[in-house]
Amino acid sequence: MTISSPRDFLLSLYQTAVDAVSADKCLPAFLPPPPKGRTIVIGAGKAAAAMARTVEQHWHGALSGLVVTRYGHGAACQHIEVIEAAHPVPDVAGQQAAQRILQMVQGLSEDDLVLCLISGGGSALLALPAEGISLKQKQAINKALLKSGAAIDEMNCVRKHLSAIKGGRLGLACAPARVVTLLISDVPGDDANIIASGPTLPDDSTCADALAILQKYAIAVPTNIVEHLQSGRGETPNSSDPRFARHSHHIIATAQHALDAAAYAAGEAGMTAHILSDGIEGEARDIGVMHAAIARQVAKNGQPFQKPCVILSGGETTVTVRGNGRGGRNAEFLLSLVVAVDGHPDIYALACDTDGIDGSEDNAGAVCDPGSLQRASENDLYPKTMLENNDAYTFFSTLENLIISGPTRTNVNDFRAILVL
Repeated sequence: MTISSPRDFLLSLYQTAVDAVSADKCLPAFLPPPPKGRTIVIGAGKAAAAMARTVEQHWHGALSGLVVTRYGHGAACQHIEVIEAAHPVPDVAGQQAAQRILQMVQGLSEDDLVLCLISGGGSALLALPAEGISLKQKQAINKALLKSGAAIDEMNCVRKHLSAIKGGRLGLACAPARVVTLLISDVPGDDANIIASGPTLPDDSTCADALAILQKYAIAVPTNIVEHLQSGRGETPNSSDPRFARHSHHIIATAQHALDAAAYAAGEAGMTAHILSDGIEGEARDIGVMHAAIARQVAKNGQPFQKPCVILSGGETTVTVRGNGRGGRNAEFLLSLVVAVDGHPDIYALACDTDGIDGSEDNAGAVCDPGSLQRASENDLYPKTMLENNDAYTFFSTLENLIISGPTRTNVNDFRAILVL
C-alpha cells in the first residue's frame, strides 16, 4: 500500500492509542454502585483529574473529595477538588495534598465508600514522608533514583518504605469504609501494587528490599534513613493483613489496550501491524538498537514480518544519565534508533510517552524518517555524541521533529511505532 505521509500516519496511531486509554472511555464501566453512606473520591496521578471529572459525569448521587495531579494536567470538576503538584520530583504542594487526603478519610463508617483513582505519576504527587524523614531528603533520593536507571518497581519499592501514605497505608486509613481503587497502569506487567506505589493496596516488599535497591545503584542516603529501614519502622502492611478484606481494585486501562487500538487503526488503513510486547524494559538506547535491528531485518529479508508493516511496542525504558543534555527516554530511544538504522530508506519511527510528557521536557517524544541523519549533518549535529550526552531533545528540536501534544491526562507509558515500507 502507499502511505502518502508516514509522519501523519504514525502520529495518527499515537493519537488513537492515547484516546483508547482515556478516562472517559475506560472508567465508567468500572464504577461501583453508590453506597448507603457517603462517597469520598481521592486519587493521585497524571490522569487523576480527568478520572475525577469522568466520575462526576457518570455518578448517581452525592460525592466529594480531592485528587492531586501534575502541574498542567488538571481538569474542571464541580464536587471533587483538584490540586496540582510537581512531578517527577515531589514538592510541598504534593505533600500538603497527601496530608489533606489522609485527613479526609478519617472517621468514616462501614456504610461509606472511598473511590480511589490512581494513575502513573502518583508516587511523586502523593508525597508524605514517614516520621523523621524530611521532604528534602525524599526529593534528593527521588532525583538520584531517576538518574540511576532504576526500574519503576525498584523506585517505587524505595518510595513505599520511606512514606507515611504509600504501600497500603492510605487504604488502611480509610477503615472501616469500603475502598474501591481504579487504576490506569503505567508499569510493565500491570502489577497494581506498583502503580503509584500502591497507596491503597497491600505490599509484600520489605525494608530490606528497599535497602538492597539503594545499595545496588550506589545511592548514598542519610543515616536516619538507613536506620529507618534497618529498624523495620518502614515496613508496609502486606497481603495477609485482614484489614484489606473489604477492598477491591480494577485496572481499567493498560499499554496493551493502547497497542491493540493502534494495531486495529493500522489495519483499517490497510497496513499490517505487529505488536512486539506491551512491557519492554531496559536502557532506552539499548532498546533503540534492538528495535532498529528488527526493522532492518524486516526491510532486508522480510523476517520476522513481511513489509510493508508497522511494528508496535510499549513498556517503560530507563535512562542512566551520564551527560548534561536534554531529553527523555522516548527521545533517547529514537536517537539511538536513528543512529542504528543509518538512514535506511524504508524505515520511519515514532516514540512518545502516552502522558504527553517525555521525562521532564515539554514534548511527548519525537519522530524520525530516512532523511534524519542527512538533515542532522546539514545542521552540524553529531548524533552519536549527542546520544552519549543524553541530548536527544536538542537533536530532534533542531530537526523540528519533536512531537508536542501537551498533557493527555492519561498514562500507560511508552508508545513506539516503526513503519517499514
